[in-house]
Amino acid sequence: MLRTPLLAAARSPRTRALVEQLPPTRALVQRFVAGDTLDQAVAVTDELVGAGRRISLDHLGEDTSDADQAAATATAYERLLAALRETGLAERAEVSVKLSAVGQSLARDGERIALDNARRICEAAAVAGTTVTLDMEDHTTTDSTLGIARELRADFPWLGVVLQAYLHRTEADCADLAGAGSRVRLCKGAYQEPASVAHQAKAEVDRAYVRCLKTLMQGEGYPMVASHDPRLIRIAGQLAQWQERKADTFEYQMLYGIRPEEQQRLVDTGATMRIYLPYGGEWYGYFMRRLAERPANLAFFLRALATRN
Repeated sequence: MLRTPLLAAARSPRTRALVEQLPPTRALVQRFVAGDTLDQAVAVTDELVGAGRRISLDHLGEDTSDADQAAATATAYERLLAALRETGLAERAEVSVKLSAVGQSLARDGERIALDNARRICEAAAVAGTTVTLDMEDHTTTDSTLGIARELRADFPWLGVVLQAYLHRTEADCADLAGAGSRVRLCKGAYQEPASVAHQAKAEVDRAYVRCLKTLMQGEGYPMVASHDPRLIRIAGQLAQWQERKADTFEYQMLYGIRPEEQQRLVDTGATMRIYLPYGGEWYGYFMRRLAERPANLAFFLRALATRN
């Protein structure tokens, strides 16, 4: 019942100002975000890599309002990728990019600007010896994101893309993207979407996730299983076993700060485990979606607030 108002709050400047002023906010944000700075992000990456994880770093920011801001975000990614190369972390750490952060939503030439900036990031990743995954946002951006991904993959065939299982269209998108060389991160979806385009009930979303995952596991690409759900993790392992997939032909992905014990368990089994690791000052929208996804996260926040008060 709280998911809808929390997702609405994620886009409310007034609510943002209130939440950012609450005393326990920063402590909880640190549970999900590596820090505000590049140095903090690299330090956390190094620690997690040392614990056997792989990493996908997200420089937080979305709904960019002008071309200069979009270009600055691309520059931040170039600096991040240079730091990963210099520290030797690029072999086990890639980056995730929201196209809205690099210009996609701009009213004038947004797609072209986003494509140009994403190309800059991909070029920097190629120099560093790592990869890029394009994040997916609300359903109105899906066609644009997949179109930009197709253009980029002509020069960067290793480019990954996210698909959201709760959208009705995603089974067909999985079939289109299950070919050799593709990298697809399959998640449930974290945006508020209407019933006309997305499954609403948890059971429906779970069933759609499994159908999509079957298609990806049967394909020739590299599935990335982004879920914290124990049942879906077990099903993913079974599907991989049925398809005789080796551990290096697919991976599990989880968010930083969520189910670390399960992350370690998967590492201990020899599975590839990648952590989605956000950093930067623009953490508010990401933080609110994490609260909306799991009641336990919201309960933790409310307990911290009550204790402080």
